[in-house]
Amino acid sequence: MAVVVGIAEPRRPGGLAVRVVAVAACYYAAARLGLLRELTVEGAVVTPIWPPTGVAVAALLIFGLRCWPGVTLGAFLAVLSLTTPGVEVLGVLFGNTAAPLCAALLLRRAGFRTDLSRLRDGLALVFLAALAAMLISATVGAGFLVLTDGLPAASFWPVWLAWWVGDAMGVLIVTPLLLSLHRARLPLPLGRWREATALAVVACLLVPLAAYSPISTLFLVYPVVIWAALRFQLVGSVLCALLTSVVATVAAADGVGAFAGLDRIEVMLKLQAFNGATALTALLLSAVIIEQRNTRDSVEKACQELVEVLEHLTAGEAPPPRPRPHTDESGDSDGSGDPGDTDDRPSPSGIP
Repeated sequence: MAVVVGIAEPRRPGGLAVRVVAVAACYYAAARLGLLRELTVEGAVVTPIWPPTGVAVAALLIFGLRCWPGVTLGAFLAVLSLTTPGVEVLGVLFGNTAAPLCAALLLRRAGFRTDLSRLRDGLALVFLAALAAMLISATVGAGFLVLTDGLPAASFWPVWLAWWVGDAMGVLIVTPLLLSLHRARLPLPLGRWREATALAVVACLLVPLAAYSPISTLFLVYPVVIWAALRFQLVGSVLCALLTSVVATVAAADGVGAFAGLDRIEVMLKLQAFNGATALTALLLSAVIIEQRNTRDSVEKACQELVEVLEHLTAGEAPPPRPRPHTDESGDSDGSGDPGDTDDRPSPSGIP
């Protein structure tokens, strides 16, 4: 997943081929990581967090919609590593490709900014990309399993729910992490590194304690997530949410700590409720903080410009000409649009 970074927008077929292969490799690597911990629901093996969906959505937002074959190829390689492909694989491949594509298109229509600098960006990622678009992969995938007799009809809804939540959690946790790493600027000042180290130590000590304690103390992780959001915005809060979700998933798969004594359905429901609440807290709180910080910076800049105008007027001089706001190719006047999408704009028909 580390190779999903910003690159120059190549217009040659070879550049697109490189992107497709990179996306496929990232998707497959994320799938292997997601399969390290599994839960069985109604006889079907599911993963509480499916990272490839988050990788796919982030790749489509960063690299452009034309890299969608990489998602299909990565999904096929992931299925191939698990079982011999059958006719039901067509449904899985279609759903796993169509859901991220739909998510990226919905986010574009909503004016989504990949820096998640506004609360509306966080809400769009949650409700459009995670909750709405991932209905496609769950419905198509579970439906094809039922139609091909790979799953009993009575087990459709439990498997569908687990499938949908796993894909949604992948988008909620992995996509904002990759988008924030794509725009991260290093190195941090020395003082911030010290605080980041302290936060990492506290998180690594407190999160396993909360997850593996026989007493239900999962709520103890929320102060750490809030600390990370307040001080390190999206990168810090999403990393804490990812650590928390991974540790909680391992504890749930082992049936220990806060998940001891529960059946598989209860484990899944408790785990997904906790992971979802943690991811939402990290994402939305970070978006609010970033939006307020940007508003404060804009006000300070406006005040500084006003002071300069008043100084010129007091001296009897004409005010200096104000620079025109920069407008990038995506139409964002603040330059926050994604430069990697300039030649991948969807046509009016919605086909990339």
